[in-house]
Amino acid sequence: MIRDLAAHHGDEMPLTLDQLDQEGRDWHRILVARADDNVVGYASLLPLGQLQFGVRGMDLHHLFVASEHRGEGIGSALIAASIGLSRALSCQYLTVGTHPDNKVAAQIYLKAGFDPLPNSGPRFRMRLDC
Repeated sequence: MIRDLAAHHGDEMPLTLDQLDQEGRDWHRILVARADDNVVGYASLLPLGQLQFGVRGMDLHHLFVASEHRGEGIGSALIAASIGLSRALSCQYLTVGTHPDNKVAAQIYLKAGFDPLPNSGPRFRMRLDC
């Protein structure tokens, strides 16, 4: 499913299953949705924070439901589980981003209770090749 989401955005997912397993242990909080013992969706969350305020947050980095299971409430259940996990970890906020053209996802997040955020200004990135 991670490969499917990457391909949908024109990306390639180079990680092996072992590397993904390690990511789930070390960095990402991964929630899975199952139907009949098959994984049909997942959410991946990453920690955020505002140290100056002593505030914890979480970013809903990925949310994916297999195409044949969309419209069954699985995405909503994953969002609810993400909110629950974030609260359990004492987070005061949960963020999510979507492609500007993905109006369906935007409506789903608004319906789930997310508020739109204003553009926070320029952001920068540096590659750290290890």
